Amino acid sequence: MKHKNQRGAAAVEFALVLPLLLAIFAGMVEMGVLIYNQQVLTNASREGARAGIVQDPTINVDTIVQNYCDKHLFDLKSGNTRTPTVSTTSRGNFQADYTVSVEYDYEFLLPQFFGFDVDKRLVASTTMKMEDVPASP
Repeated sequence: MKHKNQRGAAAVEFALVLPLLLAIFAGMVEMGVLIYNQQVLTNASREGARAGIVQDPTINVDTIVQNYCDKHLFDLKSGNTRTPTVSTTSRGNFQADYTVSVEYDYEFLLPQFFGFDVDKRLVASTTMKMEDVPASP
């Protein structure tokens, strides 16, 4: 007789726990995307710094960084419609520091369901030494 009274208990318990499990899973996915985007910004700043230290004035570092981010950055809310902000120091002489910084405002999707607008500013910066000017042939 005891089993007849417990027949729907598992379904009710599952219905109570399912929203919590889905929220935890969605949070894990969201954090994974956030960490992925931080790594993309770090790589973009490295690519830009590496291109900028070669003393070639025809190289546009901002374009290199933007192109890298266009190919790899995304967020769950707006797709890839937002662009990062790129800043660089002026190019100096041999062995001078050259820095490329990239900033991106990541918008979380999960808090939107509860009426919150949550952003996280991701920042990556790379500093490298300027290379020597190549000798003319």
